[in-house]
Amino acid sequence: MLQEKILSFDNLLNEVINQNLCNRCGGCVSFCSANGIDALKIGKDGYPEYADKDKCLEDGICYLICPKTIELEEEIKDKHNWKYPIGNWEDIFSARSTDVEVRTAATDGGVVSSLLLYMLENNFIDGAIVSKRTETCGRIPMIAKNRTELLNAAGSFWAEATHLDELGNVYSSCFPVIKVIKDSAEKDMKRLALVGTPCQIKAIRKMQAMNIVPSHLIVFTIGLFCMQCFTLDDLMKQNFAKKHNIKIEDIEKVNIKDKLILHMKSGLIIYIPLEEIEQIAHDACLACSDFANDYADISAGGLGSEDGYTSIIVRNSIGKQIYSEALYKGYVQNHVETICNSKDKDNKLINIIKDFAIKKKIRTEQKINSAGK
Repeated sequence: MLQEKILSFDNLLNEVINQNLCNRCGGCVSFCSANGIDALKIGKDGYPEYADKDKCLEDGICYLICPKTIELEEEIKDKHNWKYPIGNWEDIFSARSTDVEVRTAATDGGVVSSLLLYMLENNFIDGAIVSKRTETCGRIPMIAKNRTELLNAAGSFWAEATHLDELGNVYSSCFPVIKVIKDSAEKDMKRLALVGTPCQIKAIRKMQAMNIVPSHLIVFTIGLFCMQCFTLDDLMKQNFAKKHNIKIEDIEKVNIKDKLILHMKSGLIIYIPLEEIEQIAHDACLACSDFANDYADISAGGLGSEDGYTSIIVRNSIGKQIYSEALYKGYVQNHVETICNSKDKDNKLINIIKDFAIKKKIRTEQKINSAGK
């Protein structure tokens, strides 16, 4: 049920952004730009801000869809049959891509890339919203439409990329019923998959709960496990970077499991405890309680699987359909010793993931309690 008092972007500024709780997911800007309002924009620091305050409709939509506000929380929990501590799930696998080229480009087992490749090659989606690494080791959003573009985007998602802002820039419509695709090179792209962090997926689920454009374009979501996001610049300023003489240009690949793992071009592998990474985590990440990406169709990450494999949580019927078809057609293969379903309560893999999810929830409670003192 919507609140009686209509809230605006000013409330987001006061309650979320100015309190250092904004995850910079871009959901509010996505809605505003996709519907031709253009009152908001992404600022130079990555946070949403007014582009033209006079254009603001003050309808409260941007406030409602923010993943850090409590509005619509119970609605999406009910819709996705959420259960403590990692949400609803049907099956869990440790798996890898069968494609050597994909596995080479990917951080773990390449399953996310192969699932997207399956959906593209079998016409389930027209494109996938992913992020690719820049020359300066940052990440920028892109819509991958083929194998080459997917491979260019493969690899660890360990820093921010405002995917949802990209979604808003590509599509336009008249809110909320008439859906008009922009007359552009992307006009035929009506079915998209989204790979994102928990805050990005949650923003989409809130938008879908209200039937808000452009969330209707997202037909499949792959959520990445996420303890926290950080920037490479902040990483390089830490004592461990100086201790190991880590330089940006020497990093080949980054991975996060129970530790931060840096694969150097020299072949050296550096392991850094996650407790040290918390020192450079954003306050917004420390106030987020979702580790396992509870509202995605499929969740994925390296935690709990051996090197070269990805931990996959299949959460619902559409997730099960896509994963089963990709498995049947040989895009992915399971590690036979780690297959289980929701009836198996003592599986080692799911218990490892649950333990991390609980740790993040406890950390969030501590953060909120300390802020309230």
